[in-house]
Amino acid sequence: MATRKFVYYFGPGKAEGTAKMKNLLGGKGANLAEMCNLGCPVPAGFTITTEACVYYFKHNEKYPQGLKEEIASNLKRLEKTMERQFGSQTNPLLLSVRSGARASMPGMMDTVLNLGLNDATLPALIAKSGNEHFAYDSYRRFIMMFGDVVLGVKKKIFEGILEKKKHDTGVKYDADLTTQSLKELVGEFKEAVKKHYKKPMPQDPYVQLTMAINAVFDSWNNQRAQDYRKLYDIPADWGTAVNIQSMVFGNMGNDSGTGVAFTRNPSTGENKFFGEFMVNAQGEDVVAGIRTPLHTDGMSRIFPQPTKELLRIAKKLEDHYKDILDLEFTIENQKLYMLQARVGKRTAAAAVRVAVDLVKEKKISKITAIQRIEPSQLDQLLHPMIDPKAKITLLARGLPASPGAAVGQVVFDSIQARHLAEKGGSPILVRLETSPEDLSGMAVSKGILTLRGGMTSHAAVVARGMGKCCISGAGDIKIDEHHRAFHVGNTVVHGGDWITLDGSTGRVILGKTHLVSPALSGYFDTIMSWVDEIRSLGVRANADTPADAILARRFGAEGIGLCRTEHMFFAKDRILAVREMIIADTKTARAKALKKLLPMQRNDFKGILKAMEGLPVTVRLLDPPLHEFLPKTKDQIDNVAHEMGVLPKDVAHRSEQLHEANPMLGHRGCRLGITFMDIYEMQVRAIFEATAELRKKKIDARPEVMIPLVGTLKELQICKEMVMSVAQEVLKAKKIKFPIVVGTMIELPRAALVADKIATEADFFSFGTNDLTQTTLGLSRDDAGTFLPLYVEKGIFKEDPFISIDEEGVGMLMKIGIEKGRKAKPKLKIGICGEHGGDPLSVALCHRLGLDYVSCSPYRLPIARLAAAQAALTESGKAESGTA
Repeated sequence: MATRKFVYYFGPGKAEGTAKMKNLLGGKGANLAEMCNLGCPVPAGFTITTEACVYYFKHNEKYPQGLKEEIASNLKRLEKTMERQFGSQTNPLLLSVRSGARASMPGMMDTVLNLGLNDATLPALIAKSGNEHFAYDSYRRFIMMFGDVVLGVKKKIFEGILEKKKHDTGVKYDADLTTQSLKELVGEFKEAVKKHYKKPMPQDPYVQLTMAINAVFDSWNNQRAQDYRKLYDIPADWGTAVNIQSMVFGNMGNDSGTGVAFTRNPSTGENKFFGEFMVNAQGEDVVAGIRTPLHTDGMSRIFPQPTKELLRIAKKLEDHYKDILDLEFTIENQKLYMLQARVGKRTAAAAVRVAVDLVKEKKISKITAIQRIEPSQLDQLLHPMIDPKAKITLLARGLPASPGAAVGQVVFDSIQARHLAEKGGSPILVRLETSPEDLSGMAVSKGILTLRGGMTSHAAVVARGMGKCCISGAGDIKIDEHHRAFHVGNTVVHGGDWITLDGSTGRVILGKTHLVSPALSGYFDTIMSWVDEIRSLGVRANADTPADAILARRFGAEGIGLCRTEHMFFAKDRILAVREMIIADTKTARAKALKKLLPMQRNDFKGILKAMEGLPVTVRLLDPPLHEFLPKTKDQIDNVAHEMGVLPKDVAHRSEQLHEANPMLGHRGCRLGITFMDIYEMQVRAIFEATAELRKKKIDARPEVMIPLVGTLKELQICKEMVMSVAQEVLKAKKIKFPIVVGTMIELPRAALVADKIATEADFFSFGTNDLTQTTLGLSRDDAGTFLPLYVEKGIFKEDPFISIDEEGVGMLMKIGIEKGRKAKPKLKIGICGEHGGDPLSVALCHRLGLDYVSCSPYRLPIARLAAAQAALTESGKAESGTA
């Protein structure tokens, strides 16, 4: 039986792996292998597989049998290729040790560069390079990185020593330090290691290598990596590969450098090479935003031949992968080396444009274009932008790292950001530069502002992936950490003060600024037209006002799946009449209040039905319990009593009468309609009178009446009988005819189980998945937040059931309800109207179950449309996937 292979070699012109082996070699390893096979100039090395990492964690941090031997044999092969020896005191081979999961996780795991340097190999590096400054710079970098990543000596300790050295010597940038200063730093860094690690810096290169491999494996489970996996739904059992590669040096002087580039603009999608580089630097400098880099547009003046070669390779790789790529490169003594190629993270606007452009360029099909866009990513396209007419006070400008706009309160660290967000605030995270430790703060912030870094810095890449507005490199801003404030000239902005970020232009604006809805591009319309050609699942909107209805049509709604009448009751011009109706102690008094409400409701429905002309509008009759409309505190009760001209004790008494211990399961929905039938009668009359008025004006109004919380056939029969009776009165009085459509929500387990009976009286079903989740799982949506995250973390629920439908439980009830309902009435129309209708996983489930439509909030309609198309492609087997 053949032993399992845990190490794969790659080198000039040939590699043992390919891009298709991403699950085994990780994204970085697979793509390094692919670049070698394509003839790109890649420094030789080898990849330790993800399977080795999985074994390492399952067996108490022990290597699988044979791994050590495979590492040793591949290291010998690497020495032969590079014509250097690892640990040699005359001709040393130095290594980089990097992580590489199958899913891109920028900055979340660990890297060690210049490994193999020690007091004995340092003189050999000086002799071979003839550059003492470079050698000591590499050594101090290695001690700092190895100390932080492997030995657990906090990075800020080294940074403090480095900043003091720059201050004492009067230099601004690391690259400006003299050779003598670097020598001193090496000594001071080693002392810091000895002090905090309690042992000297390891000198044996083979010990360094083993410790670094273990540290990269361990980084798979560091806190920031765990946070990132949760954020992007990456399974914890995938593990990371480890890439061990011969070092090439961008810090050898002014004829060397390093950079990050994209084959197209990752913010806009424009088909133009886009990147940043630094002269005399190593790769981590660019990504970490240590100093603001230069744009690749000017690179040809410094590195003419490497730039020409880079552009040629970028085109070759994009043509091969057929997608926008994120490239990392180093130039050593005017020679180009490629260190990474991966599918580039991009904004939603860029994702849509790139997909459409690649189809037009005949590089991919429409199907592939649709599959490449994450449905949830479209949320970015619909984010507000700064009102062009708004008067602003400009504070500073930075680089437009991630588009969109954000208004929020200044915070200076992730802990503050989380605390403010937990209180319902709107944090904007302001940092000198972000690091992976800031992920949790970035995730809850409205926007991110950094003083250092460029368009490819950690902040920019992560913010784009999150869909967050981000401005980087705002160098005019100075942070005063002691006073928790920042300065721009004479202006001081304190923590908690409001600012606005314009991530599309890089403007930092003082105070709150009015935001408006964005204008959608022609690329968006094109991709949505392709989506609509493919999907079979209908998409409706949840909308309660004419403005919502107009917005819904703009985003492609094919009707309204849920119009909640209770939202109308809270409007200022009618809440008093609603309260009069509730407090009324006789039917006559209640009828008087309802008479006031009738014309208001009629106008409500006229506006919505007119906005949705020609499309169905499903109106849910009053659902919440009546006490929700009454005041709670003594002051509120006194004010309402004064407005209504009644005694406070009468208002308080009625509120106490209506109080329920568990209102979600109490006197609401059709139960309310049956006990106070005159309320439902008023609403139904308003719906049909509005329809009659519009139809007489040749406006094609199409209402559908929905009865909520039905659990028995008899409940629906009673309510439907009333609806039909009122409808006949209106049709007769208005001398008009139009279809009367009556259906029900399925939001109780019993309703799903007896759906065959209920279907005999229903024209349609609409699953109210919010309440069906609550009643099926016995969870309160309002209270479960205290433990649900832990349940998801422990795998009790795969997803939060209020975000994605619980397929095993709620999904099974839906399946039963659909099958029973359509057995009784084969052409029964069925949809869902909870916010699950805008969740991609739930949309895919609804497609598989055979629903006619999903309904969600207007801003989630494009997400639902795209998810429905992708579900159709998956079912048909036409789904395609990329290889990078």
